[in-house]
Amino acid sequence: MSRYNHKHKLSVKAYLYRILFSIIAIAILVVFMPHETTSAFHYQKGEPWDEEAFIAQDSFPILKPEEQVIHEQDSLRQFYVPYFRQDVDILEQQLQALRQDFHSSPAAGIPYYFLPHLLEKLQHIYLIGILPAETAARFGDDSPQNVNIYHGNESRARSFSELFSEKTAYEYMAYEEDSIRFNHSHLHGLDLVKYISPNLTYDAEKSAQQRQEVDAKLVRTKGVVLQGQKVVDRGQIVDDEVIEILHSWEQHQKEHKLSTRERVSRIGGRALYAAILVFLLLMYFQQFRSDYLDSLRTVLLIMSLFLIFPIVTYTIMAHMWASVYLMPYCVLPILLRIFLDSRTAFVTHVITILASAVALTQPFPFIVTQIVAGLVAIYSLRELSQRYELFRAAVLVTLATLLTYLCLDFVRGTADGSLQISRWPYIYLTVAGVLSMLVYLLLIPIERIFGFTSIVTLVELQNVNNPLLRRLSEEANGTFNHSLQVANLAAEVANKVGAKAQLVRTGALYHDIGKLENAVFFTENQNGKNPHEGLSYERSAQIIIQHVENGLRLADKYKLPAIVRDFISTHHGRSLTRYFYVSKKNENPDSPIDVSLFTYPGPKPQTLEQAILMMADAVEAASRSLSEYTEESINAMVEKIVGAQVNEGSFSECAITFREIAEAKEVLCARLRTVYHTRIQYPE
Repeated sequence: MSRYNHKHKLSVKAYLYRILFSIIAIAILVVFMPHETTSAFHYQKGEPWDEEAFIAQDSFPILKPEEQVIHEQDSLRQFYVPYFRQDVDILEQQLQALRQDFHSSPAAGIPYYFLPHLLEKLQHIYLIGILPAETAARFGDDSPQNVNIYHGNESRARSFSELFSEKTAYEYMAYEEDSIRFNHSHLHGLDLVKYISPNLTYDAEKSAQQRQEVDAKLVRTKGVVLQGQKVVDRGQIVDDEVIEILHSWEQHQKEHKLSTRERVSRIGGRALYAAILVFLLLMYFQQFRSDYLDSLRTVLLIMSLFLIFPIVTYTIMAHMWASVYLMPYCVLPILLRIFLDSRTAFVTHVITILASAVALTQPFPFIVTQIVAGLVAIYSLRELSQRYELFRAAVLVTLATLLTYLCLDFVRGTADGSLQISRWPYIYLTVAGVLSMLVYLLLIPIERIFGFTSIVTLVELQNVNNPLLRRLSEEANGTFNHSLQVANLAAEVANKVGAKAQLVRTGALYHDIGKLENAVFFTENQNGKNPHEGLSYERSAQIIIQHVENGLRLADKYKLPAIVRDFISTHHGRSLTRYFYVSKKNENPDSPIDVSLFTYPGPKPQTLEQAILMMADAVEAASRSLSEYTEESINAMVEKIVGAQVNEGSFSECAITFREIAEAKEVLCARLRTVYHTRIQYPE
């Protein structure tokens, strides 16, 4: 059983949280999964077909290219005949108005014989038809050749160019061919405009019906592909004909209407598939890393990364924006490897790839390529302490995916035995490899959002020019040197037992920063008089114990990560300030002693790294009090200190084994023998 897999009884609230997160994850996957059966093929004209041979799953018509359809529509435009309704009552009204005005205005000086002539012309323009100004502007240059004019049950065709507008009607009324009989200068006293009113109204409903009848004559297809017919084979060059058929297939799939039973079965299938994947992920954590399920921030990080890549994949496939091979899926295992562990990174990556592949028509090459990318990313990036490590990982991932895809090209081959390789998948994989280096930019946002601490941040905190460490070296140099020695010891032990060396080194550098507040009360910083003289043992113990609380306060002030603050609070656990406690006990053997006044507040170490720091800190401090440095004295001191911690139960709340404790003691002894080795006496 894994050291991290604690089998403990969960509360009802914990079970509800796990169920809730699982339901949310399943619902998100189902909602974003492609709901329609559409092709996810990616191809380029003039390039070899890179997928497996495509065989039609259903019969469908071959659509004409859009340009051809538009050209044929333009050819049919001459057959479009708009309908206009003619108002015949306006003619009689205007004729009557002209007669009345002509007789009632003798002062106008218009000869009487003009009246029949004007009435005839006015009747002519109304019989032809007068268009409203907005209707004439609506057609503009796109005017039809002919129109249908109707009133009642009568209809007649007329050329659109013959129709009058209000302007041309007035010009016709005022113009006179016979200037001898009808001198139109006499008409200035008569306002002809008021007798001209539009009598044609555009009938949109009848016109649309006629247009539909004409459009129905347009044939948009030019053939049929039968079910089971091979459309294109692997390695075949994609030409115009193949593109037309593939576009027709995609359109056929979009227009295919599913029955209620089909929709229910597909939704059920998607939900079941998503539930299986979420269940597999949950069971992995239940079996091997149940400690992650106890941490809300860890669950949120894993679920966010697990969901974001399938969601992006589904979106890309639904809108056919690009190839999925452009997505740097290896970012997920890299981030989980940095913040969590390799096994979790691999399992989550595989399940994420399976969730993403459901949207693809040909998922096999995608799954193989991306799993290889994830494995190489995990193997090549143990820690991200230097920028070049990320560059190296990106290069190795790119080379591995390119080689894997090339091998798949050779393995799959083509039907005719020839090898036609499309360059586009290799370009996409190369771009994805370059994009994977953007993971460096994601570290800080993830740290801020989820509360994790990356190796990069830990390495930056180890810089001795850091303001807090620089202050420690200046104001408490003895403590600073002690912290450096503890960091070296703890890091070597961590490397030996497989713990996180960078984490324990950083924790060791900051574990005693609380001593800055009362530096002279700690022996490593004293030079002369001991300030504990004259103080009670209880008071001295409280001053020493106070450095833990002071350290936590400084950690908050300098915004140290929570994972580093934990080393400050746990490096003494619930142990005693033994010197003052024993001294008090010896001086008052028969008096009761309040042990709590000599006990650190804790808590005890919760992780393997915190336990390593506790051992290294106690051993390094005790090593300074040895009267002689021999192999026997060092071994005995280490055995005594660590053995006492084990007997007191200091490691009862962390996952450390007896074997790891033995290995830690072995490393501590060897390291201290190296530090305090005796030199030979040089001759005078």
